[in-house]
Amino acid sequence: MSEVSLAEAKAHLSALVARAEAGETVCITRRGKPVAHIVAAERPRERIDTATLRAFTDTLPMETESTGDFIRKMRDDARY
Repeated sequence: MSEVSLAEAKAHLSALVARAEAGETVCITRRGKPVAHIVAAERPRERIDTATLRAFTDTLPMETESTGDFIRKMRDDARY
């Protein structure tokens, strides 16, 4: 949690809101004493339509190699 003075909060409110939205808690102080906290608002999670998700995944082609082989190939190709 970071602390900022009220004057700094007034000058940089947009940046403080962005930091709070990213998950950081910002404490606003007046004369060195905490007076407010800025935190991200909780958003309700959207429900996943499982039928639509299933219809989409059914259209994807089956992989010919195992996941382990695929990851090993990606890892080995990225080495330099």
